Amino acid sequence: MNSRRVTDYLDPAVVSQLDRLDLIARLVVEGFITGLHQSPYHGFSVEFSEYRQYIPGDPIRNLDWKVWGRTDRLFVKQFEEETNLKAYLVLDSSASMAYGSAEVTKHRYATLMSAALGHLMLRQRDAVGLVTFDSQLRSLLPPRSVGSHLHTLLRSIEDTTPDGSDTDLADTFHSLAEQIRRRALIIVLSDLLDDTDRVIDGLKHFRHRNHEVIVFHLLDPREYDLAFDRETVFVDLETGTRVATEPWQIATEYRAEVNARHEKLQQQCREAYVDYVRLDTQTPFNVALSNYLAKRKKLL
Repeated sequence: MNSRRVTDYLDPAVVSQLDRLDLIARLVVEGFITGLHQSPYHGFSVEFSEYRQYIPGDPIRNLDWKVWGRTDRLFVKQFEEETNLKAYLVLDSSASMAYGSAEVTKHRYATLMSAALGHLMLRQRDAVGLVTFDSQLRSLLPPRSVGSHLHTLLRSIEDTTPDGSDTDLADTFHSLAEQIRRRALIIVLSDLLDDTDRVIDGLKHFRHRNHEVIVFHLLDPREYDLAFDRETVFVDLETGTRVATEPWQIATEYRAEVNARHEKLQQQCREAYVDYVRLDTQTPFNVALSNYLAKRKKLL
């Protein structure tokens, strides 16, 4: 593993070989920031951590001329009360999240992504908490922004396992929306295997309470392409129902149904002002981190 480049730790298949979640979180975030500096978005990592772009009318005394010298762009220093953000990672630990056709299950991907997001938020002095659920809320760790909170957060993430329960996203979202009183950023990590209309109703409840929402819709590649080349027995991990079929005979119709559901989710989220991001378990983690940063920038 010593021969790996830091940016290799944006690859879920590489990261999944590691055991220590604190090491994983740090390597993923460092790889992401390294990638930003090597990309056309150079300077973005400076902007999101302690600065924002200059807007005509800002006090000139707050300009950082060193950053201007490096990037040829004007930034102003943000004070702590401007940069703090309160966020909740809402992690699905229902039985369906245990599925994985390759090295990484959906739940493992969600825990690794949660660890990286948590590390990044605390690096920015944002307050982050954790919610775990299956058919109901299982735990709620309140947001904190102190550096020592990272250990508690990662330990709570590590303690989550898909436990054989089914999913009730709508009831969970409604319950959580009532418990979170102050405006926050809600980051949902789930395969969204529930009735689409009820899921959207739950997400709208967050918006009704004036929360901002990002939904990371996690899928295994086989769940949307059904690329199996032999007769297969499919087992519902939440109900135990078993169905034997020849996948190639139903693949076209299946993919059409899956795409239609995703399009409906995307459209209804857009109408509800919810950021919807579809990811599969092979997606590099920088995609998720970039979407988080884009949302954070809009909130500040």
